[in-house]
Order: sequence, then C-alpha cells, then structure tokens
Amino acid sequence: MTRASRLYVPGQVWHITHRCHDKAFLFRFRRDRRRYRRWLFEARKRFGLCVLNYVVTSNHIHLLVKDTGEDVLAQSLQLAAGCTARQYNQRKHRLGAFWEDRYHATAIEAGEHLLRCVVYIDLNMVRAGVVRHPLDWRDGGYGEIQSPLPRYQLIDIEQLSALCGLATVANFQAAHRAWVAHALATNALRREGCWSEAVAVGSRAYTERMKSELGSAAQQRAIEDNELGCVLREPVIAYRADCEGQNGHSRPENARFLR
Repeated sequence: MTRASRLYVPGQVWHITHRCHDKAFLFRFRRDRRRYRRWLFEARKRFGLCVLNYVVTSNHIHLLVKDTGEDVLAQSLQLAAGCTARQYNQRKHRLGAFWEDRYHATAIEAGEHLLRCVVYIDLNMVRAGVVRHPLDWRDGGYGEIQSPLPRYQLIDIEQLSALCGLATVANFQAAHRAWVAHALATNALRREGCWSEAVAVGSRAYTERMKSELGSAAQQRAIEDNELGCVLREPVIAYRADCEGQNGHSRPENARFLR
C-alpha cells in the first residue's frame, strides 16, 4: 500500500484524512466517535489546535485544521489518534493497529476553495447513504457550525468565517447553509477525490506557490486544472476511494448507538 502524504508547508489550512486499519469499522459505535472528538478538544486546549471542520465516520475521519505553529498539528494528531486507539484496544482487549500507517494531508487555499472543502466534509455521510442531511450525523461539524455550543466548542467558527472571506459569522453560516442546501437539492454528492488525494487544492497561483515551496519534494507532481480550480497531484493515489465508498455497515439499521 502506498504511504499517505505527509508533505508540509507551514501556515496552511490542511484537510486531514485518516482511516482505520484494514478499512475496519472501528468507529461504528458513537461512544468511540465521541471519544475521538474529545481528544481533539483536549488538543485544542493543550496545543492550540485550530479546528475548522470535521467528521468522524465509522471507519475514517476527516479533519480540517489551520496550522498555528511548529509541531502543533503533529502533536495534536498524535494525541487524538494515539489516545483513541489505546483506549479502544484496552476496552476491547484487542491487540494490533487501530489506524492505517499514515494520515494524508491536503493543503487547501483560503476563500471559496476552503468553503467548498467544508461542505464536502459535511456531506460525507450523506454521500455514503447513511443520513439524508449532515445535521442527522451528530459526529460532524455541521451542527456545531450552525449552532455553536455554549461549552466545549471544538470548531473555531470566527477563524473559519474569516478564512472563507466572510465578514461575519452570521454571513458565513448563511453561505454555508446555502451551499449545503444547494448540493442536496441538486444531488451534487459525487466523490471529489482531490480533497483527499492531492497535495494542494486552490487557484493556479496557490498551487504553483505550494509546488515551489515544496522544492525537490514536488518535482514529480503535476498541476492539473479541474472544475474546482487547480490541483497539485500526488504521483500515485495515496488515499483510495474505497475509504468513503464502503460505509454499508454504518447504515442506521446495522448500528447500535450507545448513549
């Protein structure tokens, strides 16, 4: 299996994708998905992790973050992934890996591309056929963005609004609702692999800058135009489509949610 991308340029917005080992549905119970979220919140307190959106599915996670300093992202992901795996294995008296070898990180340009990525993450479980609306999947960021929590708020809604180019949180929330509603109304739910497989997604200027800053590490990577803008590609797909396409076991009739 190809190892997932860990190329790094400081100060970027990153879309992180990480799946369970062997595509196993290790997050099929809600208490395990909630535990991962709690460790993300702990990473926010300890290291200053800036979370912009997320969804924890039954067999993988999507996490949208803003890099806020040296080692913040690495320490935060190590904490959340490591503690989640250790607690799960202890409870289940289980040995072996919880996660696939590496997570994949895609740099996302601020502005419209970032808003598109936010909506793409929100629609993950709708795309998988598990729910009809992102609000129905409680282990994602849509509900928190639209109705910020009075306590234990994980998403930095002010930072997200500013990075998307909206003047106020209310303006961002309205635009966010409209994009999700439009996608649902037009059935625009197809998988867009670039968000999880590319090195960077954005404008031509952004992807060229990212390629330049990566230097020799990006020599074999091509910039391609698509309907989303420009994509700095991996030489080999590192995050395979089957991660999002095999959520049949996570449908409501096959799950038992623990309160």
